[in-house]
Amino acid sequence: MSPRSTAATAARVLAQLRRDARTVALVFLVPCVLLTLLKYLFDGQPETFNRIGVPLVGLFPFLQLFIVTSITMLRERTSGTLERLMASPLGKLDLLAGYGAAFALLATLQATLVATFALSVLGLDTPAPALAVIALAVANALLGMSLGLLASAFARTEFQAVQFMPAFILPQLLLCGLFVPRARMASALEALANALPATYAYDALDTLASHGTLTSRGTLDVTVVLALTLLALVLGAATLRRTTP
Repeated sequence: MSPRSTAATAARVLAQLRRDARTVALVFLVPCVLLTLLKYLFDGQPETFNRIGVPLVGLFPFLQLFIVTSITMLRERTSGTLERLMASPLGKLDLLAGYGAAFALLATLQATLVATFALSVLGLDTPAPALAVIALAVANALLGMSLGLLASAFARTEFQAVQFMPAFILPQLLLCGLFVPRARMASALEALANALPATYAYDALDTLASHGTLTSRGTLDVTVVLALTLLALVLGAATLRRTTP
């Protein structure tokens, strides 16, 4: 893997995002707007907002990076850009690492903005350190990025890529325990939830919000998130086929 090639790939992806001002604005503004709605939806119930606020701050990058990555990579595939890149000396690891670096930077900026907004403006009260929340948000963003990369291989149009959100991501949000504790679910749903990536992302954030630090269980959840990220990247790399120039 070449650091120069990785940096060039990351710079190209960031340049594409910078030219798409509307997408960047949505990535940064939508989480703040949604958190504000939740703040006033649970007006008079600050304990409820405090309970779900931290997990949502950490899950927003997972959701949005999945969509952004799947659509961006699909454009690379359908426009012929990916084919030209794979015909060049650029390695698969350079390509994946470049995407990871670019989206990790985007996730860091988003998580920092959203966490600062929630803690300073909305008065989110949590024992969790802001830096720890941001770090988990970045890890979740990388998970969303890797899953988006993998999902792009199964879509032929941007509409199909977007449909992976309600088909694959929304069920994970419903089952991860954010809205209903998994122990209260039907046994089949609980077993399914335990096999989904977002469950471990949520559990790590919930542990951090509840205890102010990652316990051994939270550390295990983070390890699973990172392992699933690596697995999705490996599977995504398998869909990148090098062509002969």
